[in-house]
Amino acid sequence: MTKKMVVTGGAGFIGSHIVDALVARGDEVHVIDNFAGGKYPERFNAKATYHEIDIRSTDEVQKILEGADTVFHTAALPRVPYSIEHPVETTEVNITGTASVFTAAARAKVRRVVYSGSGSAYGVQTTMPLIETMPANPVNPYGLQKYVGELIARTWATTYGIETVSLRYFNIYGSRIDPKGPYALAVGAFLLARKEGRPLTIFGDGTITRDYTHVRDCVHANLLAAESSTVGKGEVINIGAGRNVTIQHLAELIGGEIKYAPPRIEAHDSKADNRKAKELLGWEPAVSLEEGIAELKKEYGIA
Repeated sequence: MTKKMVVTGGAGFIGSHIVDALVARGDEVHVIDNFAGGKYPERFNAKATYHEIDIRSTDEVQKILEGADTVFHTAALPRVPYSIEHPVETTEVNITGTASVFTAAARAKVRRVVYSGSGSAYGVQTTMPLIETMPANPVNPYGLQKYVGELIARTWATTYGIETVSLRYFNIYGSRIDPKGPYALAVGAFLLARKEGRPLTIFGDGTITRDYTHVRDCVHANLLAAESSTVGKGEVINIGAGRNVTIQHLAELIGGEIKYAPPRIEAHDSKADNRKAKELLGWEPAVSLEEGIAELKKEYGIA
């Protein structure tokens, strides 16, 4: 039976991939997006319905959510550096906007909301891998905002009786990643630099580590989280490959000349403990970093 599904931020990088997966399986898909992140033709699906709405407009969001089975809340103003430079704006969207979406979902009697969280909620920790039982310790506004979103998910579940689950993403990458601008993620920025024959810029000395997780694995986790009978009370679940590599290694995989710039304010290391995802969702990563980067290099014509 066809279900109505709503993806906030569905014209974004991760959201657009979720939209495609839902359309492919035959769902009725609606997207809520104010296109603050731009309009990219490759991120639009002709079989989905798009609504240009700000997620803080609770009443307008509720109208779209009426009759929906699941909401995938991916909308956010992303990137750590941007949140540091624009703390008030990002707080309004990432915290107030999230409360708005969950409130609209509760009013519309949506069955479940799957929240896109971030491993940046962990901040600085003394041990690896990062496991969900660790206390959050965000070191920048974005990490704080995404952590508060998890608290909203859990609180709205207990207060309003709506099913919720939070997925803590670890450095999602893949096709359609935005390679441009001062806040571009390393994978996209490196690919574009290599394609254009520019040096790959590493912030810091190249020793920081990240757990790169392919967007197809991320989408699979979202679909599992929407249907799993073992979650729904605001559980927080890591979605990460469970392997961290240095930014230096990532740059070398992509290839080309490397230059170094002053470090940014961010945690030095990140690596997901993904046992809870396997236990509660039956999820395991399927795409290795080497496979994912090889795909992207071919896509960028630099293989």
